Amino acid sequence: MNALTRCLDTYWSSSIGKKLVVAVSGSVLVLFLAGHLIGNLVVFAGPEPFNAYAYFLHHMLHGAGIWLFRGVMITMLAAHIIATLSLTVQNRRARKAYECEATIQASHSSRTMILSGLTLLSFAIYHLLHFTARIGNAYNDPALYSFMLDGKQVHNAWQMTIDGFHWWPAAVFYIIAITLLCMHLAHGVGSIFQTLGFRSKKAASLIQQLSIGYSLFIWLGFVSIPVAILAGLIGR
Repeated sequence: MNALTRCLDTYWSSSIGKKLVVAVSGSVLVLFLAGHLIGNLVVFAGPEPFNAYAYFLHHMLHGAGIWLFRGVMITMLAAHIIATLSLTVQNRRARKAYECEATIQASHSSRTMILSGLTLLSFAIYHLLHFTARIGNAYNDPALYSFMLDGKQVHNAWQMTIDGFHWWPAAVFYIIAITLLCMHLAHGVGSIFQTLGFRSKKAASLIQQLSIGYSLFIWLGFVSIPVAILAGLIGR
């Protein structure tokens, strides 16, 4: 084991190292959520703008861009989950019996971070199988899901989204998962500021408001899509 490997191993073994991994990966995921939401809201503009947006995403850097982006996001998600689980196990082992009462003062979202995180992981896997891999549906059928965009036949991602959320169990699961995600964010965004050293007594209240505001923005944005589709406000 060389010096660099020993240094990385020592850093990872410390709680500070794990917290920094959680904070950095969490920051990337938080930024991704905002960008992903803005892109998804294009669905309200109709099939042509949404399909143009989807076509652009899948053809960045001649198709390599989307896979590069997915690789980075999967890496960040894996690092976030592994570091969080490892930190939780490490903290529980170090905690003395009388210190367990301290959890009484912890917020509800803080105490359920692991449970909500694992639930969100299962949702992320389902979401990828549903819309990205398109397993168990006919979304890859060009006879059903094709769209003429500037003289080119492209995949009708807009209709796929409409049909996907017209199946109410998928829409309800999505809404539940987004709600858990926002509970996770309400605590997690503030923790990122604290770990990275940007939280002070003066800024604590502002950061808390920012965390809640951002979580509400994400919740309203993502939930509005399946709700509007189920209500018949967009689609079919």
